Amino acid sequence: MKLKRSSGILLHITSLPGEFGIGDMGPEAYKFLNFLKRSGQTYWQILPLNPTDGIYQHSPYSSHSAFAGNPLLISPKLLEEEGYIDLKDFPLPSGMSAEKVTFDTVQLYKQQIFDAAFETFKTEKIQEQDFNEFTETHKDWLENYCLYLALRHKYHKANWPDWPKELRDREPQALEKAKNELKQQIEREKFVQFLFFSQWSGLMMEAHRQGIHIFGDVPFYVNHDSADCWANPEIFKLDGEKQPTHISGVPPDMFSETGQLWGTPVYDWKELQKQDYHWWIERLRQNLLLFDVVRIDHFRAFAAYWEVEAGEETAINGKWAETPGIDFFKEVQKEFPKMPFIAEDLGVLDQPVYDLLEKFKFPGMKVLQFSFGDTNRENPYIPYNHNFNSIVYTGTHDNNTTKGWFKDSGTEVKEHLDLYTGEKVTEGNVHIVLGRMALQSVAAVAILPLQDIAGLGGESIMNTPGSTKGNWSWRVTFDEMEKLDANELFRESELYGRIKK
Repeated sequence: MKLKRSSGILLHITSLPGEFGIGDMGPEAYKFLNFLKRSGQTYWQILPLNPTDGIYQHSPYSSHSAFAGNPLLISPKLLEEEGYIDLKDFPLPSGMSAEKVTFDTVQLYKQQIFDAAFETFKTEKIQEQDFNEFTETHKDWLENYCLYLALRHKYHKANWPDWPKELRDREPQALEKAKNELKQQIEREKFVQFLFFSQWSGLMMEAHRQGIHIFGDVPFYVNHDSADCWANPEIFKLDGEKQPTHISGVPPDMFSETGQLWGTPVYDWKELQKQDYHWWIERLRQNLLLFDVVRIDHFRAFAAYWEVEAGEETAINGKWAETPGIDFFKEVQKEFPKMPFIAEDLGVLDQPVYDLLEKFKFPGMKVLQFSFGDTNRENPYIPYNHNFNSIVYTGTHDNNTTKGWFKDSGTEVKEHLDLYTGEKVTEGNVHIVLGRMALQSVAAVAILPLQDIAGLGGESIMNTPGSTKGNWSWRVTFDEMEKLDANELFRESELYGRIKK
C-alpha cells in the first residue's frame, strides 16, 4: 500500500452524537464527513462494524459474525426518510444518554423499529429488488448467519455446541427443517442486514464524494459463539464435541504476570492452507467492501500466536505456534494486489514479525503515549525513530485520552516531555503538544482521536484493556462537537504538509 502524507480522525460510529442513544449512520455521520472535509482530513478511522452483544459488553472486537454488520448502527431517521417507519410511533425511552451509550435500552428500542420496518417491507415491498440482489450477492455468509441467529434465539442464547447434536453438526436434513420452521425470523434478519449495508453504502459514497477514505479494523480472532465457527468448524482447533482444544491469549509480560487469556478458539492453519485460506480471503474481501483501508488487529499472530490448552486458568502454560504468514499473504496479494492493509504491530515483536512486515511493506503504528518516560534511544515510538511507512497516533481506542494519560503519568514521563519539547507541558496543553507532534512526524499518516482534538479528559476513554465495565460507550456530545474548530485543524494539517495544495 502506497501512503501519501495526510491525516485523519479516530472516532467510532457509536461515539457520534445523536438523539437515539447511540451514534449511527444517519445525519450526524454525514455532518462528521463534512467536518473532516472542512478540516482538511483524508481519513476517518473507525472500529469493527460487526454485530455486538451484551454478553461481551458490546465490544466491537467480540462478535457473532466476522461478515455481518451491526444493526445498532442503523439510523432510525434514514428509515423514516425511506418510508419504513414513522418516528412519531416510537417515542424515545427514558434512560438514553447523550454522553454514554446505554446499550440495553438502545437495543430494545431499535428492535421495535426493525420489527415495524420489516412489516412495512413485507406489505409495501419497498426496495424489494435491491433486497433480492443483496441476499443473492451475500448468500455465502448471510444464509448461515441468519439461520444461526434464529437458532440461537430458539435455544435461549445457548452456544451452538449445546444445540441438538444434528444442528450442532449441521446435518443437511436438520438444517433444511430448521430453515422451514424459522423462515420468517431468518427473513427478518436478512432484511436487517440489508438495511445496514444499504445505509453504509450510502455513507461510503458520500465519504468518497467528499474525498474521505474510511479506515476500518479487522479483529484477528472470532468468537467460538459465532456463525463463522458453527459453519466452518474444520478451520478451528475443536474436539469431537465442537469445543475448543486450544484457546487464544498472550504470554506473561511487563503488564501481566500471568499473561492474558482471551478465550477464543485458535485457527487450524494447516486446514486453512489446504483450502487456500478461502475463509480468510473472503473475510478480507468483505471488509474491503466496507472500508478503503483495513487495519489488521493483533498482526503479530500472522507470524506466530500464543495458544493455551483449553481448561487452563491463565495463559502461563501456553506456547508459541507458527503461522504460515508469508504463504498466506502471497495468496492475499493475488486477490488484492494493492494490499490496502495496516499492521497493528504494537507490543513486543520478534524477527519473524519484522520479516513479515518488511516483505510485504505493511505500514505499522507509532503511538506517542508510548514515547515518554522511556529514555531508551531505540524506543520505536519516539518521533526521531519514526519512518514514513507508518501511521502515528497520539493514542488509540485502547489508550487513555492524552489528557487522562498525562494526569495519570509519573514525574519521569512529565520531565521527559518537558525536555523533549523544550516547553512546559501541562494537563491543559498536553493534547495540543502531542497533536502537533503527531502532525509534525515523518510518519505518512497522522491519526488523532477526537477526544484529543477536543481536549477531553480520562472520563472520555473508549476502552480500558483487561477491564469489563464501562467500555465502548463513550459519545461526543453536540456541545463538544460545536466547539471543534475545523479551520484551526485545517491550518495545522496544512502547516505540517498533510494537505495537498
